[in-house]
Amino acid sequence: MKGMSRTDAWDASKGALQRVKLDSLGERKSHQLSGGQLRRMGIAGTLAHSSEVVLLDEPTAGLDPSQRQIFRDLVTRLLADVQVVVSTHQTEDLDTVYDHVVVLDQGRVRFQGDVDDFLELAAPGTPEGRRADAAYTQLIAKEV
Repeated sequence: MKGMSRTDAWDASKGALQRVKLDSLGERKSHQLSGGQLRRMGIAGTLAHSSEVVLLDEPTAGLDPSQRQIFRDLVTRLLADVQVVVSTHQTEDLDTVYDHVVVLDQGRVRFQGDVDDFLELAAPGTPEGRRADAAYTQLIAKEV
């Protein structure tokens, strides 16, 4: 807990584990946790230091549907206190969790705006669960 006294680190860790709903597993070693629990533990580490921004890279990759829902709920709760920036190729959670999209392609910003504007790039009639993928494909196809 870099730079924190033992007492401060212990107190901050307990509070952070509660926020990510891992307080009941606080005595376990990290190798005893599932993939989703490990991701939440990583977030707890940033919260213990009162971070204002949490950066996440592919946070739901490899998670089962149950753990993905727990993660979505956690991010939604965190948005009241911290900024969450996510880098991902997985678009299925886009319209339920996030409010702003930046699409990078070959180092260039291809789109920046709110989720609804991004999803409108999808072809009319695209099924609801596929709109983000379709919007991305439409956006990138325009540039090729």
